[in-house]
Amino acid sequence: MTDANAQPLYDTFARADLRFERGEGVWLITEGGDRYLDFAAGIAVNSLGYSHPHLVETLKTQADKLWHLSNIYEIPGQKRLGQRLVDSTFADKVFFTNSGAEALECAIKTARRYHYVNGHPERFHIITFEGAFHGRTLATIAAGGQEKYLEGFGPKVSGFDQVPFGDEKALKAAIGPQTAAILIEPIQGEGGVRPVPDEDLRRLRKICDENGLLLILDEVQSGVGRTGKFFAYEWSGITPDIMAVAKGIGGGFPLGACLATAEAAKGMTAGVHGTTYGGNPLAMAVGNAVLDVILADGFFEHVQQIALFMKQGLASISDRYPEVVAEVRGRGLLMGIKSVVPNTALVQALRDEHLLTVGAGDNVVRLLPPLVVTEEEAREALSRIEAAAERLSVTARQMSA
Repeated sequence: MTDANAQPLYDTFARADLRFERGEGVWLITEGGDRYLDFAAGIAVNSLGYSHPHLVETLKTQADKLWHLSNIYEIPGQKRLGQRLVDSTFADKVFFTNSGAEALECAIKTARRYHYVNGHPERFHIITFEGAFHGRTLATIAAGGQEKYLEGFGPKVSGFDQVPFGDEKALKAAIGPQTAAILIEPIQGEGGVRPVPDEDLRRLRKICDENGLLLILDEVQSGVGRTGKFFAYEWSGITPDIMAVAKGIGGGFPLGACLATAEAAKGMTAGVHGTTYGGNPLAMAVGNAVLDVILADGFFEHVQQIALFMKQGLASISDRYPEVVAEVRGRGLLMGIKSVVPNTALVQALRDEHLLTVGAGDNVVRLLPPLVVTEEEAREALSRIEAAAERLSVTARQMSA
């Protein structure tokens, strides 16, 4: 028998007291009709905002045909979406999943199988970096290595060797006969919006090549146009061997993918991996619709232009309110405000201005607007950020007086 006042849901989320009924573009509307400018986008998921007409029509049309088919059969849309991802990236092969964590699991398994079929089953260790976040499964929390996510879940899954972020000497020292791959986010999102410098990614590619390692990129948050290119690795000029993708690729529909070269994926043969829901017809229809928009001429240039506008505006706010904003970080529309005050206070102050953001590590507030955000909407967001900074600044000065 349960307590009459008990909630039916797990108590794993500290939810804000907000109930949204619908969305329009970059706006969310509560049950009471209050409008919020959404610069969180479901944590970089709603890449095309809310109620995008092409996505809505595509989903409705597909819903009248097929929702689910087992991967025992050919799935309408899988080959088309897979081919489009192959044609637009480094990859030769794609495996569809329902989430970023599942895409990472596939990436990890792909790397391990590669060395196994090459006659080196001992090579299953993967080097990761402090501050990383790769998901919430037992393997991905081990890959991320953060104690707050590992605590209470038993022994840490073996095979992950963590080194400090940006420490090349420690990285090279960690490479041994059991090392299979290096796994890194081109921009640490949860870890505080910390970009990996392009020259560091090029250096990692070289280290992998010299040591027979696979380079795995986690582009779950940084991919699908978020940085102003299809994927963030393109800025550095290198290509990975394996890449995990999710969030924005479904525009709000649960969808992920693991991309790999044919060589890296050669161990992933029939029966060694699978999924029940991954690649279902609904997801494939929406994923293709997202790419219709994302890959259209001028889309990435639009993201870059809005990002530059936002960056300049945030720099001005940082200059005028140094007691609130310590630093502005990020690339494209994956931006972070390193806060002087507790980032929770800044998130709340922005929410009071009806601007939605999301926190991150290193006392950072993430700004992740839908990629369709206009300059007018970006200007409105900057106005609300300035208003929040002004109020927090007054409070900070009063406290220090």
